[in-house]
Amino acid sequence: MNQTTNDFYITPFFSQIGSKLFPFNIFLFIYLIGLLMNILILSVIYFNDHLHVPLYIFLCNLSCIDIFSTTSTIPKLLDMILSGNNTISFTLCFTQTFFFLLAASAEDILLFIMAYDRYVAVCNPLHYHHLLNKKMCTMFIFTIWILASLNSFLMTIPVSKMSFCKSNIIQHFFCEANTLTRMSCAGKEIFYIIVYFELILFGLCPFLCSLTSYIKIINVILKIKSKDGKRKAFSTCSSHLAVIILYYVTGASMYMIPPSKYSHAMEQIATILCTAVTPILNPLIYSLRNKDVMKGLRKFVGMKLTFVEKEI
Repeated sequence: MNQTTNDFYITPFFSQIGSKLFPFNIFLFIYLIGLLMNILILSVIYFNDHLHVPLYIFLCNLSCIDIFSTTSTIPKLLDMILSGNNTISFTLCFTQTFFFLLAASAEDILLFIMAYDRYVAVCNPLHYHHLLNKKMCTMFIFTIWILASLNSFLMTIPVSKMSFCKSNIIQHFFCEANTLTRMSCAGKEIFYIIVYFELILFGLCPFLCSLTSYIKIINVILKIKSKDGKRKAFSTCSSHLAVIILYYVTGASMYMIPPSKYSHAMEQIATILCTAVTPILNPLIYSLRNKDVMKGLRKFVGMKLTFVEKEI
């Protein structure tokens, strides 16, 4: 690699396809659907007072994170496909890395907080409004974004200090930190040390805490004698359980692709599932499996139809 260059060159797995119209339409569709569905969730919760409770406040943050995550990667990819210019400056590349890691870190912590919310709701319902009052929810939200920002900053800085003397070609559809590390020939040590700590603090710990919460939730549900009581108790946490399984399965698949000549393509496909498809599925899971959200959605649609009729 020429040491004087200030640009990377991004090569997505579909870069060899003759027509760029198909991948452009696919990614545009995924981005717009995810954006609209998460905006819809935010609107439904905002315009329905009965949804102004901790669970749905956290759900609003999840929708914001999903919008944040896709917006940090997909628009730049669409611009590259449309313009045919796959170069990206060092500054823009590391900025993209920072915001992607910020969204990923925030979602990881938020899912743990939402698991704690479900634990309190099922296992300690009488103290729910005391343990998760407005002040506590605000503190949780601020803590999530502060810790996520700090984690992203600590991971992005070592990446930006690496020496990229092997190549300036990124075999991915965005500036993913792990891919950048493989391109580096020096300066990886600090990054790997931070990654090990990050995996424990922001990966293993939230996962174990969420797992512990659901073990206790399931234990309480199994002790409920009536079938109707069990069904109601499980319905309060089934949506979040589905979301958290989806997050960890797709997230793990990004880094568990076995080495092969197709590993770069498979890694990118797994990343697309995690960063672009999951933000579409999250609102679907919460809207289709949650009676309160469906009720709020019908009320929101009714409000909009009434407004349109008045305007006509």
